[in-house]
Amino acid sequence: MGSEKSPRVMVLLGSASDLPVIEKALPLLERFGLSSKVEIASAHRQPAKLQRVVRAAEKGGTEVFIAAAGMAAHLPGVVAALTARPVIGVPVASGPMAGVDALLSIVQMPPGVPVATVAIGSAGARNAAVLAARIIALHDEQVAAAVAEHRREMARGGR
Repeated sequence: MGSEKSPRVMVLLGSASDLPVIEKALPLLERFGLSSKVEIASAHRQPAKLQRVVRAAEKGGTEVFIAAAGMAAHLPGVVAALTARPVIGVPVASGPMAGVDALLSIVQMPPGVPVATVAIGSAGARNAAVLAARIIALHDEQVAAAVAEHRREMARGGR
């Protein structure tokens, strides 16, 4: 990733098994005009890779990180520890607690290590895309217009 331009939204997964969940967010990011990239980097199995990816993305201009993880869900918290950029955690429904364990893990970050947390699973992935767009819309009029149109569509009963 070096000094090349990074996507505006970096999507991180703990494993490839989380890809079907996060794929629900990608069309929304595109609709909002936001470039994104998906990287698999486990907080447990690949901490050095995760650190390299986050640092390079931050240096290249990534504005928001979305981190999806199941069960212990350490990924969002580790990402938040590595960057001062907004981090949105998506709990993945896996294991015997169907994502409740991941949700509880993500919302219990220590003071000073904030992670925004959305719904479990695919609905959470879509909400993460919308929240990322709303954050970026604070300083980007084109994204703000796309967010406003999405809200109008939702009011008309769309998704």
